[in-house]
Amino acid sequence: MNTRQRHIAHFHLHAVLTEAQYGDVIELMSGVTPHVQAVPPDAVQLDLTSALRYFDLSPYDVVQLAKIRLKALYGIDSSAGLAGNRMLASMAADASAPGDTTWVPAARAAEWLYPRPVTALPGIGRATTSTLARYGLHTVGQVSDLPAATLQRLLGAAQARLLAERARGYDPRTVTPKEPAAHLTADLVLDRDCLDPTRHHQAVLGLADQIGQRLRGENQIARRLTLTVRYADRSSTTRTNTMSEPTNHSPAIAATALSLLTALGLQRARVRCYTIRADNLLPAGSAYRQLSMDPGDDRARAAERAADRARRRFGPQAVRPAALAN
Repeated sequence: MNTRQRHIAHFHLHAVLTEAQYGDVIELMSGVTPHVQAVPPDAVQLDLTSALRYFDLSPYDVVQLAKIRLKALYGIDSSAGLAGNRMLASMAADASAPGDTTWVPAARAAEWLYPRPVTALPGIGRATTSTLARYGLHTVGQVSDLPAATLQRLLGAAQARLLAERARGYDPRTVTPKEPAAHLTADLVLDRDCLDPTRHHQAVLGLADQIGQRLRGENQIARRLTLTVRYADRSSTTRTNTMSEPTNHSPAIAATALSLLTALGLQRARVRCYTIRADNLLPAGSAYRQLSMDPGDDRARAAERAADRARRRFGPQAVRPAALAN
């Protein structure tokens, strides 16, 4: 085997996972190879190069082994892409039907890329696609055949160079295990689809309250909030908002979360899972708080501290927002 040739696998997980379940998947994959990179919320990439000698299997068979483990241990179906770099592996996974694996050997990468639409390349936005379409450039092969000077005139030097590299299947990035950025996540996975806007509201409000409690319990504040809603067909929608000031005050977090929910315009959407993620975390004592002339704000924060003390003593359900009472 050419030791310089990498074998990267990209797995799409066909399941709605909680943060803990996703962590279990990462741990499972680390038993195949230590070179595992999380691609949340529902994908993972592995560099199998060093694992092939250990398992004495082909790259394709190692991928099948990992898929069997996912199914047997956690009941998770997956599709996968296998290629010589991260970009091609991800594209191959996108091209795989549920349960299938698409292998793009290095010798066939250019041939495999040639007929694919330009939109299949990562990071190619609507503006670039529209510009290329005006000149009849719709496939990766048409772009790769174009002289570099012509592509630069159409897109500018930097964008043309990036597109040309991707059209040739070039991606120098390595699979690098990284600690996730500091964040807190709360999620709610439903047993059945929810179409009720009132229940959407209550679910998000409850998760926002959980995030606030955890932030205060860990003496942290958050600057940014992300709401992800997953639907019955396993698709998802995500909205993110940077709050006006870092906070761990549940009403402020709830207001931001509910504004994100409103922006989604769910109406009668069939929702299966809600996730709120708070990031850009800071120690609670390290950031400013805008002064308020409203005495009600101080009273609300005092009540919140009292509620937190009651929860620590009597359990997390001892005190709940009135809007969440059954």
